Amino acid sequence: MNVLVSGASIAGPMTAYWLAKAGARVTVIERFPSLRTGGQNIDIRTIGVEVMRKIPGMEADVRAKKYEIDGIGLVRANGRPYGILKPTGNPDQQTLVSEYEILRGDLSRILVDLTKDNENVQYVFGEQVSAMQQPSDGGPITVEFANGYPSSKYDLVVACDGTTSRTRAMGLGCGVRDHIVSTNCWSAYFRMSQDLLDGKKIGLAYNAPGGRMVGVAPDAGDNRVFMMSTYPSSERDAMPQFREALKQGDQALKQFVARRYENVGWKDAQILEGLKITDNLYASEVCQVKAPELYKGRFVLVGDAGYASGLTGVGTSLAMAGGYVLAGEISEHGDDIAAALRAYEQRMRPLINELGQMPRFVTSFMAPQSAWGIWLRNNIFGFVIWTGILNYIQKFLGGALQKTNKNLLPSYKRLA
Repeated sequence: MNVLVSGASIAGPMTAYWLAKAGARVTVIERFPSLRTGGQNIDIRTIGVEVMRKIPGMEADVRAKKYEIDGIGLVRANGRPYGILKPTGNPDQQTLVSEYEILRGDLSRILVDLTKDNENVQYVFGEQVSAMQQPSDGGPITVEFANGYPSSKYDLVVACDGTTSRTRAMGLGCGVRDHIVSTNCWSAYFRMSQDLLDGKKIGLAYNAPGGRMVGVAPDAGDNRVFMMSTYPSSERDAMPQFREALKQGDQALKQFVARRYENVGWKDAQILEGLKITDNLYASEVCQVKAPELYKGRFVLVGDAGYASGLTGVGTSLAMAGGYVLAGEISEHGDDIAAALRAYEQRMRPLINELGQMPRFVTSFMAPQSAWGIWLRNNIFGFVIWTGILNYIQKFLGGALQKTNKNLLPSYKRLA
């Protein structure tokens, strides 16, 4: 079987790994000229941990690149914390701070390294799909490329290229923003050499009115800055303005972010100075993708392209599970690709429905709009930390999810 995978971030190489194990020949294309190593810290949880442990050596590789942080504290404008969230130390009973927290770029590199020497996996950077033709008889898809890679026929095309997937638009015959559910929220990340934490490994986060949150976390002697900005539903022009700044490039994006965070308080002067000189700014809109179907003909969606989960903390794990389940169903159904894709959708829907639902209050809780809302959230947070209630709730929910998800993730003999 000849397979094309679009996207070389987490979902792409993960899918390539399992498809190659199932016996497929896989070409992975990436529109950027090289592997993107920037981005935020992400978590591997629940089903993601289970999939990771099926790949020899991956858990050790992830631990070696683990994002070192001892906890996260919410602070007042004077820097005093209300309370600190800490990990449990048990990867099978995770809290809101994951035992498998890793930078997105580091996880992408680990997955690419697992596949780059496989004779059945080829990576092509600086390339993207420009057109696809699916024949009416259900045969292979003819794919044309934008930057000179020769057109070819593929038995299966897999879109792993994120929430605004252009490949999804072509494969499903829809618009790029169709099936995207906006949360009226964006996030940005960058690394700065100045240490705002005085060498401590406890990350700090601060909120200002207007739905503005900024956090600073340790990063190998430097600091990593996280910004999250939410808007009320009445501000309909905010997200289009962010998308336009993102489209225009780093300088326009820096100016947009700086205007949004001007006079935010706390350590704003140092953070905005770091933003001004950074060369590793990464930003994205926080949104969900709710595709009505995960496949059409011989075209299929894996990861954020089909089921981005927003601020649930399980988007990475769903993507890892998606690549595994897709390859597993193909290994079970052989040449009957239609049956394999039907089974993939049937297997993934319960996982997406259970893990991919983002509670409506999440953005309001993380970045309240008003000073009163911040005060209320911080006092509630401080109380549950002080009483120990939060630790009990986190451990209970984490254990329940881990147990439930193990019943939902299938096993495949050919992938063992």
